[in-house]
Amino acid sequence: MIASRRWFPRHAQQLPEPVWNGAVKSRSAGKRTIVPLGRISGVHGVKGWVKIHSLTEPREAIFEYQPWLLGESLEEVRIKQGKKHGNKLIALLEETENREQAEGLVNRPIAIYHDQLPDLPDDEYYWADLTGLSVQLEDGEKLGTIKNMLATGANDVMVVQGDRELLIPFVQGKYVKSVDLDDGLVIVDWDPDF
Repeated sequence: MIASRRWFPRHAQQLPEPVWNGAVKSRSAGKRTIVPLGRISGVHGVKGWVKIHSLTEPREAIFEYQPWLLGESLEEVRIKQGKKHGNKLIALLEETENREQAEGLVNRPIAIYHDQLPDLPDDEYYWADLTGLSVQLEDGEKLGTIKNMLATGANDVMVVQGDRELLIPFVQGKYVKSVDLDDGLVIVDWDPDF
C-alpha cells in the first residue's frame, strides 16, 4: 500500500512547512479550502522574474497549478513561464514586467484551492488532508491530533500531538488501520508508550 502524499501524487520529501500568517495549515476561504504550495522568495534579474520556494514534490510541480493565489488577499495570478534555473525555481507572472513589480511580491505565500489538486486513489492522501485529524487506537483510546507530517525516506511519519508528541509511521495495514477523512479520524495500532 502507498503511504500519504504531500501535494502532488508522487512520493513526498521533507521540506519546510509553509508559514501562512503564523499558522501551518490549510485554511478556508468561504467554502473552498486553500492549500499552501510555497512562497515567492526573491527576484531574479530585471525583467520581472521571481524566485520560488516550492513545497510540492517534485518541486517543479508547482508550475502545473494555475491560477496561483498570492498573499493574504488570495489574488489570482497566472504564470507566463516557470522553470528550473540551476538549483532553484523561477517564474514570470502575468502583469509582472520589471524588477520593481517583482520586488513587491517577495515573501508572498503561494496557494491554490484544494479542488485544483488531482483526485487520488482511495488509499492515498494529501498531507494537507491528514493534518488536523484525530488519532486513536483500535480500542478507542485517543492519542491526539496530527500536527504535521514528515518524510523520512522509508515512509511518511505522522507527528501526533496529545499528552506528549508521538511519531507514528504512516504505514497502512501495519500501523494505520483506517483513515476516515469525513469523520476526521485515523485509527492506528501503536504502543502509546513508545
